[in-house]
Amino acid sequence: MFQNIGLIAKRGDAQVKDCLEVLVDFLRERHLNIVLDAPSARLLSQTDLNVAANTEALGIHCDLIIVIGGDGTLLQAARLLAKHDVCLLGINLGRLGFLTDIYPTEIEKYLGEILDGAFLEEDRFLIYAEVYRDKHCLSYCNALNDIVIHRGTMSHMLTFDTIINGHFVNCQRADGLVVATPTGSTAYALSAGGPLIHPSLNALVLVTICPHTLSSRPLVVDGDSCIQITVAHDQIGEAQLNGDGVLCHTLMPGDSVVIEKRQCIRLIHPQGHDHYATLRAKLDWSKAV
Repeated sequence: MFQNIGLIAKRGDAQVKDCLEVLVDFLRERHLNIVLDAPSARLLSQTDLNVAANTEALGIHCDLIIVIGGDGTLLQAARLLAKHDVCLLGINLGRLGFLTDIYPTEIEKYLGEILDGAFLEEDRFLIYAEVYRDKHCLSYCNALNDIVIHRGTMSHMLTFDTIINGHFVNCQRADGLVVATPTGSTAYALSAGGPLIHPSLNALVLVTICPHTLSSRPLVVDGDSCIQITVAHDQIGEAQLNGDGVLCHTLMPGDSVVIEKRQCIRLIHPQGHDHYATLRAKLDWSKAV
């Protein structure tokens, strides 16, 4: 099933080394080809391991990438590897673990089953943002969770227009706007009051951050929509564009951000994975009232 296994580990986490050693030993016992990214390889004492030049090289040479860390580590890997037809599996060393759903103590049980072909696979799409100024594209970024336009260090609200598929939607004053995928509906969008969207749906959600008007509500649109956000020309100060929490670009008055669905990743889960069970566990729905 999977013969070439890439390993990416979270940096600066004390638990990573032990987990990585267990994982390497387990994979070697099955005589699989292992390739690590350079930071992960430096955590280990073995010197006979294959090391990739960069994360994208793993996508070229591997058919399964195992990410050790939290959701943030997997998000970063997904953004870099989305252009490659590769599967991602997460070992959870983080806090929530909506995407990384195998714990270190479960490696031998679940990873063995997955390597034997017993797993669930689902496609998760990413979104792509391009920044335009005077009709020239200045920069771009992608995100698995969300693209966020916010007021940055400004002490006052941000004014912006929203256009969807060429149709004007509204002009808002707020701290910003979250454009999230179904994967990202459990992240910033949820904190800002957005709905939970099942990951199988082809949809995007627009959630305004601290809007000036009480009539502002989250808006769910078709996943194939083209969303354009334009910072008001009379806006004072600079706004910011973030992809999955990473600063992508500083926005000036009049700048436009065009957001569309682009690329997918293949996320691997153990058999029996239940999205609703994950929600219950991570959002404390199972607590008695």
